Amino acid sequence: MESSHSALNQLEGNPKENPVGHPQGYLSKLESLLKRDRAVVTSGLVAIAALAWLYTIHLARGMDGMSMGSEMVMPRMQSWSLTDFALMFIMWAVMMVAMMVPSATPTVLIFATVNRKRRESKRPYVSTGTFLLGYLLVWTGFSLVVTLAQWALHNAALISPMMASTSPLLGGALLVAAGIFQWTPLKYACLAHCRSPLDFLMSEWREGNSGALLMGLRHGTYCVGCCWVLMALLFVAGVMNLLWVAAIAAFVLIEKVAPAGRLVSRLTGLVLLGWGAWTAAGALI
Repeated sequence: MESSHSALNQLEGNPKENPVGHPQGYLSKLESLLKRDRAVVTSGLVAIAALAWLYTIHLARGMDGMSMGSEMVMPRMQSWSLTDFALMFIMWAVMMVAMMVPSATPTVLIFATVNRKRRESKRPYVSTGTFLLGYLLVWTGFSLVVTLAQWALHNAALISPMMASTSPLLGGALLVAAGIFQWTPLKYACLAHCRSPLDFLMSEWREGNSGALLMGLRHGTYCVGCCWVLMALLFVAGVMNLLWVAAIAAFVLIEKVAPAGRLVSRLTGLVLLGWGAWTAAGALI
């Protein structure tokens, strides 16, 4: 706890926790401002994630019913047009916001706290939104990559209308790949940054708006490095399978914030390996 306070003070540019000239009234006011900021930032993040989930649910229900209205927001099963590609890209981008904003909340809140204290100390500060923008830009880029992957699977007739793999071999391969990745050094190098937001901010801190954007980009890159294979698992049970989407999002959150996150990650890797081997074997027998 003491080292955490020291780290925060270093980021804030304060040599002491309670410097001379900061009376008790000032500290009480600062604490009140910090509580208000946390409430505002948390409310904003909840609103962003909620809107993204509502849009995702809307698309999933449209696909479930195969209604006429769904044709206006989801690609058809024949060859994609440019509009179809754009709509699918938007779907992925919004879904990544829904799934990843909750797990980024601890880092965003610490970033906001540091900047509030810097502001009150008359030091340079930046908007928390700039950091969040950088983070989401990375996931937007990932959405473009996965949209291209889905386009290729679509053309090869390897996914269903619900965007689930129609090939047990493909599904098994994705599960095995995810299981192996859960045990790799790359996975835990990236996960370490996501699990230790204060350490990340200490090591990656940059001044100014461009610095905040760069920090967001770097944090997003670590998160993509940690979770990209898990996102590929959406093709196993269906990109529009809401329970599956929610399960993966919950698992990502647990990996990042639970005390035993690393153990959960490794055990899940074993489960995925077994599931993948069983799925692939069933297709070969």
